[in-house]
Amino acid sequence: MFAASFAEILSIGAVLPFLAVLTNPDRIFQLPSAKPFINLIGITFSSQLLLPLTIGFGVAAFISGAMRLLLLWASTRISYATGADLSISIYRRTLYQPYSIHVSRNSSEVINGISGKASSVIGAIILPSLTIISSAIMLIVILMALVSIDPVIALVAFGGFGLIYAIIIRLTRGRMLINSQSIARESTQLIKSLQEGLGGIRDVLIDGCQTVYCEIYRNADLPLRRAQGNSNFISQSPRFGIEALGMMLIAALAYLLAHQPDGVAKAIPVLGALALGAQRLLPVLQGSYASWSSIQSGQVSLKDTLELLDQPLPEYVDQPPAKPIPFHQQLTLKQLSFRYTPQTPWVLKNLDLTIKKGSRIGFIGLTGSGKSTLLDVIMGLLQPNEGTVEIDNQIITIHNTRQWQAHIAHVPQAIFLADSTIQENIAFGVPINKIDLTLVKQAAEKAQIADIIETWPKKYNTFVGERGIRLSGGQRQRIGIARALYKQADVIIFDEATSALDNKTEAAVMQSIESLGKDLTLLIIAHRLTTLQNCDQIIELANGGIKRIGTYQEIVGEQNIITSDS
Repeated sequence: MFAASFAEILSIGAVLPFLAVLTNPDRIFQLPSAKPFINLIGITFSSQLLLPLTIGFGVAAFISGAMRLLLLWASTRISYATGADLSISIYRRTLYQPYSIHVSRNSSEVINGISGKASSVIGAIILPSLTIISSAIMLIVILMALVSIDPVIALVAFGGFGLIYAIIIRLTRGRMLINSQSIARESTQLIKSLQEGLGGIRDVLIDGCQTVYCEIYRNADLPLRRAQGNSNFISQSPRFGIEALGMMLIAALAYLLAHQPDGVAKAIPVLGALALGAQRLLPVLQGSYASWSSIQSGQVSLKDTLELLDQPLPEYVDQPPAKPIPFHQQLTLKQLSFRYTPQTPWVLKNLDLTIKKGSRIGFIGLTGSGKSTLLDVIMGLLQPNEGTVEIDNQIITIHNTRQWQAHIAHVPQAIFLADSTIQENIAFGVPINKIDLTLVKQAAEKAQIADIIETWPKKYNTFVGERGIRLSGGQRQRIGIARALYKQADVIIFDEATSALDNKTEAAVMQSIESLGKDLTLLIIAHRLTTLQNCDQIIELANGGIKRIGTYQEIVGEQNIITSDS
């Protein structure tokens, strides 16, 4: 910034002798400051000054342009590098947030904060801030150069231009804040409408409701673009009026200087230097104002970005992978209660339960009875509001949750598949160069999907498409089961994980899992009782607590009695 500023002085200062030698070369020999230079290069006639001064002016202009280009490169590079740091840090902090935080906020807001608002901070805050700093340095340096030529004219011109920009800033501040709020709000709505429209594309196509989602998108996109356009117009519009005023000022100065002694010959070098200074000064002033406008329009996005950046990181974030907590005897829930917010009813209330290591436990109950919530608490995804989860009499807290989760593999009803290969989805979260293909194949065989994979041309290198769209529901669920088996966990939790499988495949999958060994603890949520026929116990939940506990035969027998009585 400083080097570019002094390069500007060099180019402005070089124009004075250059124009002077063009208009009245003999006057150069009369300047005391010029005599050492003239004697040094051995010039005796005024006509000999033209070539070196032309070369000097050209070199000064070249250096000035090169330094401005270098400054632009450096400012842009550091801005986008800083933006990358922001975006990466926000994404990292977001991934480490507790599950309760993720379920309480809209993913559109987070995605827009990471990809959209963090990017807008680069162009709307960081780069403009650097521009303002460099512009301030240049303004001071250029003004010093112009004051040395003609202090009265320079100060009047700078004061007049500065006053105009100050008035514009005062008049547009409120409008820029409104635009900033609109940009931040509507950009989130835009992402939300895209996610909802494309995420439910099957229902959109079947119901023919494309018009509805197009209108939702339009209602978000149009105000966003209008606010962006208004902000851009406000930031760019003063330039043209200021340039016109600058030209009028130079014309007025030319008229006044032409009527002084020596007339045009004296006026041209001064006017040339002032014109060049104005040509440098006005863009700097306009750049400063445009940067200020950009910062104002990005204030709300910056606030949202900083809030995401302030998300706390857990203690284990920079620690090596957690060693599993000892689990040899039992998992115990004592007086466990949970609800999502203080305003909502209890999902679980004063629940007591003991699960022996190596047991197979099934969970049934009506929708909303708390089955999935209970397993989320057991997995450490949700922290109980009251009561404790204990492993071999050791209470699980936020400080040792990762040590307990090292035991667990989870197979949900809706399996998330990345748009990558079969082997990468089975070995989910493992770098591709560290995937154990033998273990992948073993997990696929136990999940009853290996035979299907082997019939595909690329086998385990087959791409599944976005969210596994190229696979059937049953195939997706079996890959999810294979993923859990690849982890080689000793506690596997199935949350409606076999609901998309036919009875024969489901029986084969469960039989394969049963054969894994007696040290494996299985917790299974199912709607079909037949899925749980090999469980040691079946627990029915209702009204936030345990309604009954029994074996498969006991539960089926009670249901048959109820059915016959009715």
